Amino acid sequence: MAAMTGMQPARAATWRDEIRAIAFDVQGTCVDFYQPILRAGQAVNAAKGLALDWAKLSSEWRDLYRAALDAVIAGKRPWIRVDRIYREALDVLLDRHALSEAFSKDERDELNMVWSKLDAWPDSVEGLARLRRRFVTSTLSNAGMAAVVAVVKHARLPFDAVLTAELARSYKPSPAVYQLAVDYLGYPADKILMVACHKYDLKAARAFGMRTAFVARPLEFGPAAKVDVAPEPWFDLHVDSFTQLADALVPE
Repeated sequence: MAAMTGMQPARAATWRDEIRAIAFDVQGTCVDFYQPILRAGQAVNAAKGLALDWAKLSSEWRDLYRAALDAVIAGKRPWIRVDRIYREALDVLLDRHALSEAFSKDERDELNMVWSKLDAWPDSVEGLARLRRRFVTSTLSNAGMAAVVAVVKHARLPFDAVLTAELARSYKPSPAVYQLAVDYLGYPADKILMVACHKYDLKAARAFGMRTAFVARPLEFGPAAKVDVAPEPWFDLHVDSFTQLADALVPE
């Protein structure tokens, strides 16, 4: 008996012991886009003598982007990269607010570059570095390859691999995007953990057969926004940061 020999009973294996790779959503989950857009917008206001509400405009910009993604997934329009979607959405946004004459093409192109210069959340680099010691880590983003490479370098995110929906020419929550993790990381779906701050992403990943970890990012859309960060019974993990995720998955 363990009590007589001094040996500890063997710990029962859990799903966490089976995980071999972790795939991460990027925008909102690994990096903050709200503050970079506000900074870029404030610089534009100062340069042009404008008083635009960039918190409101950034929300509209994102809504236009999401509508375009959904149209691609539904087959209502051909696939195009996210950077082009954001750029088209910016044109629509400026036209909607009667600002078309205030921005040249070059100025629009420069403003659109903000999506490749996003800031890491304070816990991202440390948490990713710890998780990478035990697991293969990769992005699994809707953004294009060049944009995610730029974000990863700018934010100094320590990933083993960069995968994006561009490789599947589709967008999450299409199963084809989650299949990329299986095909390129070399593990079956149930050995891969999907990490995101968006429930639709995790719901699709779970339906595909992946494990899921929700990381709460209540400031994703700024301090005034109401973001759904409530736990769900179908999450495998619910954490408040990447460091908390590492605490749960990487024994010290």
